[in-house]
Amino acid sequence: METNVLEKEKQLAAYKSITFVENGMVVGLGSGSTASYMVQELGKAVAKGLTIKGIASSEKTAQLARKVGIPLITLDKVEYLDINIDGADEFDNKLQLIKGGGGALLREKIIAHNSKLNIIIADSEKQVNKLGKFKLPVETIPFATQNIINKLSKMGLQPIQRQLEGSPFITDEKNYIVDVDISQCEDLSGLDHTLIKIPGIVETGLFLSMTDIVLMGKGQTTVILKNDDFHKLDVNLID
Repeated sequence: METNVLEKEKQLAAYKSITFVENGMVVGLGSGSTASYMVQELGKAVAKGLTIKGIASSEKTAQLARKVGIPLITLDKVEYLDINIDGADEFDNKLQLIKGGGGALLREKIIAHNSKLNIIIADSEKQVNKLGKFKLPVETIPFATQNIINKLSKMGLQPIQRQLEGSPFITDEKNYIVDVDISQCEDLSGLDHTLIKIPGIVETGLFLSMTDIVLMGKGQTTVILKNDDFHKLDVNLID
């Protein structure tokens, strides 16, 4: 699909998500290219008088939020978030996700866990029949990373430590990312449980039961997918 079409779909999903935000809310601000459209649009709404507080899922998102005028607070200042809006690298028909392509999966999962409503915004290429075309990010502490890579290799997961400009990729929490192949895995919940039990693995990019709604840009519309009965509703956003 052409890049400009995908960017338009990202924008449609991001702009639709703003309609769920109300005055007085504490809002989780996701990371990634689609979420950046959401943050920018939310900043415009704040400039017009919307009163919210944001909690950013990454340092990059925090910088953007400050730039567009969204007031930020830290997670320890609230009992819960009213709404969390984030992107995804893949989602299936059960609204299960792979996240972490940008390396912010740990904070993203913490924010999602502490939110009353989780909304995922995505373009149509993120929808898949089965998770696994996108490699699963696994966050590891540096001390144990090579040992973990050895274990994951024996599990047949073909682990590759993520690099950035020739050096290990470092997350906001000063950890590493190991990307693994789960394309042959049929039991995602079992795999997630197995991985998280390995000492030194901090978190995985499997978000299996956290999503309430997916807003997917598709052509000139936004498709709304809900996790209760997977009911699909097309909403025309041209008007």
